[in-house]
Amino acid sequence: MSEAHRIAGVEIGGTKVAAMLWQDGAIVDELRVATTDPDSTFERLLEGLGRWWETSPFEALGVGSFGPVTLDPLASDFGCIRTTPKPGWTGAAVVPRLARRFTCPIGIETDVNAAALAEYRWGYGRGADSLVYLTIGTGVGGGVLQGGRPVHGRLHPELGHLLLRRQPGDDFAGSCAFHRDCVEGLLSGPALRARFKADPASVPATDPRWDVVVGDLAAFLCVLLHSFAPNRILIGGGVGLGAPWVVERVPSAMMPRLGEYYPELDPAALAEMIKLPGLGTAAGPLGAIAIGLAALESSTRSVSRRLATSTVSAVDTRDCDGDVSPIGSRHLA
Repeated sequence: MSEAHRIAGVEIGGTKVAAMLWQDGAIVDELRVATTDPDSTFERLLEGLGRWWETSPFEALGVGSFGPVTLDPLASDFGCIRTTPKPGWTGAAVVPRLARRFTCPIGIETDVNAAALAEYRWGYGRGADSLVYLTIGTGVGGGVLQGGRPVHGRLHPELGHLLLRRQPGDDFAGSCAFHRDCVEGLLSGPALRARFKADPASVPATDPRWDVVVGDLAAFLCVLLHSFAPNRILIGGGVGLGAPWVVERVPSAMMPRLGEYYPELDPAALAEMIKLPGLGTAAGPLGAIAIGLAALESSTRSVSRRLATSTVSAVDTRDCDGDVSPIGSRHLA
């Protein structure tokens, strides 16, 4: 699809909301608001988006949000945040609030799927038929693309809550409020702070306590390699972008865990597969633009099919007047 469009993208993060306005292939404006309570956050966000709309309506709106979030367009809570530890945000209606204000196609994805889509379209994920994007920061999230499309099922993959085989001698209890020592409970920023009893950024790279962290990350990536057969794994967030030397040590740590099962994968091949994001911190906001472009494309295909058949059928009579997009998007009016 041509990128010569006017698209708004919104990335809703745990501490801030970043929005971008895309005009014919270039970012022409940006805005940021603090993520406080849903009402205050959306009041400021809608004010900024409204200025862009009043100047010239954007053709579609893409959203990447922290989750979990309901992505099934036929669900009664489509576009709403599900159970989350962020105070006040459980049940927050993201898409419904936006749809009441803007009459254009709206697409929504998780923030990690959004980043994966941006990397697939413009970054280091180009050409990867199977792509895994991880963000390791305040939490641990993962997005999986197969053939350029996010993997969905009953929900979206929750890679951060996978359970790993614990390393011998490691008695750290973990920090996840739901599962204690899942991946997030072992590798997130709060988990590392609890393990080290200090800011992880203050712990030298030579400290031997990092060995168990590298080992846990290596075990996690082995699980993903077995599960999704990725061509590329990208690691963002505080651990990826803030401590790149952790990622650099992972390929060697993976080798004994893989047990020569994949003879084509040596440390050099793994280092080529496992990289930091090519788009850096811009992957998330640009991912929201990619979601908006996909929502517009889905809406355009829907209109074309209707014109071809001269029939109109409602997919969802609640508030949907377009077909369901494969990435959690619908034309809301």
